[in-house]
Parts: sequence; C-alpha cells; structure tokens
Amino acid sequence: MNTAGRTAQTGNHGLDLIPFRGVRYVPERVGSLAAVTSPPYDVVVRPDGLHHLENADPFNIVRLILPQATDPGTRNALAAATLRGWLAEGVLAPDPTPALYIYEQRNGDMLQRGIIGALRLSEAAEGVVLPHEGVMPHVVEDRAGVMRATEANLEPLLLTYRGNGNATGATAVIERTVQTPPLLSTTTEDGYSHRLWAITDPADLGHVHADLASHQALIADGHHRWATYLRLRTEHPTPTPSPWDYGLVLLVDTARYPLRVRAIHRLLNRLPLTEALAMVDGSFRVREIDGPLQKALESLARAAAQGNAFLLAGGSTDTYHLLDRPDPALLARTIPTDRPEAWRTLDATVLHATLLGHVWRIPEDSPADIAYIHDAQATVDKARRDGGTAVLMHPVREEVVRELARQGVTMPRKSTSFGPKPATGLVLRTLTTD
Repeated sequence: MNTAGRTAQTGNHGLDLIPFRGVRYVPERVGSLAAVTSPPYDVVVRPDGLHHLENADPFNIVRLILPQATDPGTRNALAAATLRGWLAEGVLAPDPTPALYIYEQRNGDMLQRGIIGALRLSEAAEGVVLPHEGVMPHVVEDRAGVMRATEANLEPLLLTYRGNGNATGATAVIERTVQTPPLLSTTTEDGYSHRLWAITDPADLGHVHADLASHQALIADGHHRWATYLRLRTEHPTPTPSPWDYGLVLLVDTARYPLRVRAIHRLLNRLPLTEALAMVDGSFRVREIDGPLQKALESLARAAAQGNAFLLAGGSTDTYHLLDRPDPALLARTIPTDRPEAWRTLDATVLHATLLGHVWRIPEDSPADIAYIHDAQATVDKARRDGGTAVLMHPVREEVVRELARQGVTMPRKSTSFGPKPATGLVLRTLTTD
C-alpha cells in the first residue's frame, strides 16, 4: 500500500487521506468521456436510465457498477470479468504515479471543488467520519459483492468537512492546482462540466494531509458504500495496513463550496393512490393540489415550513394530494421518545414511523414494496405508470443533519440527498494496483 504524502499515524485523530494510483479511461479507446460516465449507482433511475447509459457507449461505467444478470453471483462475476477485460484491452489504465485528485464540477454559477483520495478506515476514522442515516443490509451485501469480485472501489462516496474558509492548507493547494491544465475535461448531458487534476508533488500532498488530519467529515452521500468499506475491511484483517484498509472518497470543504441538500422520494410500488389516501383519512389533513409538479412542490415547501408535510401522487391525472397537520395523538403513539426533538420532528421520521410503519403498514426494507428515487418527476411518472403511490419529500436543512450526526443520532435511511454528486467513471481505485 502506497503511503506517499502521509504523516505518522501516532496521535492522528482526524482524516487520513493518502494518494493512490487512479485508474482512468483512455480517451482514445472510448467514444467520449461524457458517454462512459454515470450518476452514482443508486441515482440511476431503472430501468430507463440504466438502458440509456448502457446504450450511450459499450464501455459505460454502469456495466461495472450495475451489471445485469439474473442472480448476484453472476452479476458480480460479470463485473469482475468486464473490469479485467477493459484493463487488458487498454480501455482503462492506471496512472503511473500515486496521486490525490482535485475534482471540479460546474454548472452555471454552481461551482464545487474537492479532493479524491483513499481514506484510512481505522477505528479512529470511524470516529471522525459521521454517518447521519441508517443502511439497508441487502444493499450493503449487494455493494460488497461487487467490490469483492472486482477488488475495486468503482465510485467515490461524498464526504464534507468544514474548513476555515480561507485559502490555506488543502484549499491553497486546490486553488493553485486548478490554474494548471487538467488531466481531463468533459461536459455530461445534464449540463455539468467536470475537470480533474492530479496532485503528486510531495510538499503539496503533505499540506493536504496535514490540513485534513485536523478535521472530521460528514457522509453526504454514500452511507451504504461506507458500510461496505467497513465490512470488507473486517473480512481482510492484516497486521499492517492493506488496500482493504482504505476506501475511495471525495472530500469537499462546504465552508468554501456549499452543497445543495435535496430530498429523496419514496415510491410505494404496491399501494395505489386511492388506497393510500383512504388509509390516511383522519390522521392528516389532506388537500388536493393542481399540477404542474413544480407548483405542487411549492405548496409542499410552504406547508413543510409549518410542520410535517408530504405530497402524494399517482393515478392518471396531473393532481397531487398534500398531507400536513398530523394528528398529535397519532404522533405521540408512533414516534419513539428516546431521540432528540430534532429527530422526532423530521419528516422522514414521521414518514417511516407513522405513515409507513403504522398507517400504511409497509416494511421499509422491502424492495418489492418501496423504492427510493432522487428525482421527483421520475418518482411521479413511475407511480402513474405502474399504479403505485409517489411520496414526495421536502429537503431537511444541512445544519440539522450535521448536528444530529455530531450527537451520534442517525436519521431514517435515505433522508437526504446532498449534491452535486460526483460523476462515476472519471477515476477508479483498483486494490490490485494501489
């Protein structure tokens, strides 16, 4: 395991980010870099989004992160064989020198920059990397199967930390490096431009490492991948650090580059809208809202500013149903009392404990019953097409997320969506070359 640019471990109680040999697409072997990238595995709206990406380029990264086969063993073997083949054919190639990578995303006046590296998964790291959501065991097992088979971190998870806002330490290295020509530059079909630079200078690596070693981080996106990293680390115990003791992350200083916080919506696959509304009658105030969707979401935002609120959609017409003002007695019976007030009043808490658990009686860990979708329109479209119910959420504020995480309190799973998320496919980490 390469340790260039790393300070001594003794007394280090912060983030331990080190260089790695990034594996990247060889531009001459693919149609375009934009055509081989993908959103993170859990943002791809299946099946349409998956098929679109597979058809964009025969080497699209989705063939590694979401291999298509009838059973998990076959899927994992397919991902491993595909990765080996692309490396052997020169479609993918490792960089010659270990590096940290500066990653920039830009869309209009939105600018985000961060550092991609391999983060130590030590006991100390578990104390300074703060999760804020629970995970679903079957998703962790799915991700673990792909990572075991490929022996690779195929996409970075997104971590945030709070710097001092000044151009010192890691920030100074970032700002100086982005003045130089990038390793790659591409624009994806969503309008985002992406640029990547490599940091290999030992002095710069030392500045970045020393700065990050004094910080803790919040998991903004990638709780299941983080849980998978920790699980695989326990499966590969060694007396000295091995590649399994590290995981691929993107670290963003939100004091300098604030992220957007969006909601993750729910699709109740086997509950028609008419039944959902009938079951909720008397427990919440229900009002019909005319479309279009953006107008309905604005109504949701106004209601959410006053208390718990949800927007339901389904059926065949462009109408929505706003649920708010839950029965206080119902909340008292269904919301656990052993958590902070900020947790008990979360929309996600009320959704999972009261609506899903009590009113609709839907198991939250059953993929057949509930799906988690990041895009509101896609959730509504699928509900109307398949006869289910879309439950649209209003995003929680970042400061609430961070404060609960500091208290060690996890939010209900899939409570938030931080973004913009890093594009998958710009840089990979293979454990056999790192």
